[in-house]
Amino acid sequence: MKTLTQEIFNELFIRYPQLVVCKNDIEKAYNLLYSTYEKKGKVLCCGNGGSASDSEHIVGELLKSFKMKRSVDQSFALNLALYEGGKELVEELEGALPAISLVSQTSIISAFANDRAWETTFAQQVYGLGKKDDCLISLSTSGNSKNCVYATMVAKAKFMNTIAFTGAKDSKLKDICDVTIAVPETETFKVQELHLPVYHCLCAMLESEFFA
Repeated sequence: MKTLTQEIFNELFIRYPQLVVCKNDIEKAYNLLYSTYEKKGKVLCCGNGGSASDSEHIVGELLKSFKMKRSVDQSFALNLALYEGGKELVEELEGALPAISLVSQTSIISAFANDRAWETTFAQQVYGLGKKDDCLISLSTSGNSKNCVYATMVAKAKFMNTIAFTGAKDSKLKDICDVTIAVPETETFKVQELHLPVYHCLCAMLESEFFA
């Protein structure tokens, strides 16, 4: 872990000392995500309600610059420069870590929910989009959201890495995920308030490693 990455990690627990109980799991989650990107994989995210917004938020931080300037891959820049206006376009693009929010896919969600069942819409997307060494992040304050549990089951069957963000209570996601970050709250909005600094930290750490 680079010095800057370690500093970002340490700062989280200075600003949010209550998260110290999750320190080991947050580090494990970072290592899984780092491995995913090192192996050229991608991250899929899912959740419901406020956690759906968090899913979108995570993807937004991964697909563009977050805390620092990210340059695009140089070989890509050279290829793009072969086209008229390509050099100018390169200057407008930023380095990205591949990520997809499953909650955004309106057409497949509505079609599959209508034809099959709402609880399996995320699972279907994971089946279609996921591959070995990708990572699924499921956000569920209870840890028992059926659509997130089913998505995780499919991810495990495809040999993907799996991370859950939950509250303090034991849960189905905790039973099956590789890593569960169970923040020390049980009330929904309080759980979500602590999920945000954790995933901000993870995104900043990944950015530091791959783009610093």
